[in-house]
Amino acid sequence: MKKNFLYNAFYNVLTLILPLATTPYISRIMGAEKIGIYSYAYSIATYFGLFILLGLNNYGNRTIASVRDDKEKLSKTFCSIYAMQLIMSLIVIMIYIFYILFMSSDHLMAWIQLIYLISVSLDINWFFFGMEQFKLTVTRNTVIKLLNLFFIFLLVKSKSDLYIYGLIMVCGPLLSQLILWMFINKYISFKKISLSDIFVHIKPNLTLFIPVVAISLYTIMDRIMLGMMSSMTEVGYYENSNKLTQIPVMAISSLGTVMLPRISNMISNGKRKESIQYIEKSLIISVILSTSMAFGLCALSKEFVPIFYGNGFEKCKYVISILVLSSIFVSWANVIRTQYLIPNQKDKIYIISVFLGAFVNVIINFILIPKLMSIGAAIGTICAEFSVCAYQTYKIRKELDIKLYIKKCVPFLLISIVMYIIVFYVPLIRSNIITLIIKVLVGVIVYVTMLIIFCKKNTSR
Repeated sequence: MKKNFLYNAFYNVLTLILPLATTPYISRIMGAEKIGIYSYAYSIATYFGLFILLGLNNYGNRTIASVRDDKEKLSKTFCSIYAMQLIMSLIVIMIYIFYILFMSSDHLMAWIQLIYLISVSLDINWFFFGMEQFKLTVTRNTVIKLLNLFFIFLLVKSKSDLYIYGLIMVCGPLLSQLILWMFINKYISFKKISLSDIFVHIKPNLTLFIPVVAISLYTIMDRIMLGMMSSMTEVGYYENSNKLTQIPVMAISSLGTVMLPRISNMISNGKRKESIQYIEKSLIISVILSTSMAFGLCALSKEFVPIFYGNGFEKCKYVISILVLSSIFVSWANVIRTQYLIPNQKDKIYIISVFLGAFVNVIINFILIPKLMSIGAAIGTICAEFSVCAYQTYKIRKELDIKLYIKKCVPFLLISIVMYIIVFYVPLIRSNIITLIIKVLVGVIVYVTMLIIFCKKNTSR
């Protein structure tokens, strides 16, 4: 399980770090407006993609994990779930083509994003996650991401290469899914299925799709609302800031992706007490990772932004400082969701919480985006994530020892705040680059020292 977490954490962070490796280059070549055009088109295509997968990332993962010890059931379950996915793919792709022809503002970029939707229709990551085969998905995707990086530097040379950039970004996921299908026969044999076999999965899958739509309102809709209510330049600021601030989120979501099938399998085998023990450990790990990275990025943003993005992206340092703090709430809620609510089929709490977050986000966006633009969208996101986290925590307070968990996690939050204060007030030393390097070293030394001291004192009691 530790290996699976490390594999998935490595991949999820890699999916962000590799685009970040190209970000300084793309930012200088394209500028905020061109980046905004791509991000806007991709966000819309992503919305269509949600209706292909529905709730499969959670439902498929959980269902496969519960039957993986019986190959006959496993094969039939996979075939029936994927048949449902394929039917939805055909419907959604036809609707998307109608959107391209009659509604899209940039027809060529919209056609390019059709390739992305085809890759979503072939997406069976949920099966391999349910089987806990993380090494396979990580190895494959790492190679694809590196190829993407290579072709971006090779082929994208000016603003006129925007559509080449878009094509590179969508061909990678398609190739990735095609490779994954080469390994499916190792785990299942294809079975003939009936409509009743498909229908049995529709209701529970739709139940878990409802929160996916709600979550999209404060993860994807931000960019769409920015594009409609401000400008593509503001979308570019938000897109670049969000890429950076998603690193803590992806590191934590890796833990949830790995633990969901494990906890689901434990519960199906009557190991409830053991699953509760994992939740406490996971919450502590999530707080350590999220607070250290969030406050660390906050303290570094002033020097980091001009070095990393170049001229014209100064506003990103404010957007980053707001967005990155939401990762603390995301990490806590992610553990509760993937290790307690979904495995125990407490879907109602999950659904209500994300709709609450969506409502908060949309309202704040409507109020603040016209005035503050990308900063307003960032404020909406952090308020939404806090409301989701607070509601989920409140609803399970009688089933899990939340007070004990908070008591154990608070010291790590305080350590991160102290580190932030010390690093933030390091003065400018000769240049931004030198100051940034010194701040990183100071932050690491301060945080690790305080963490070791706390752990030693805690274990000696």
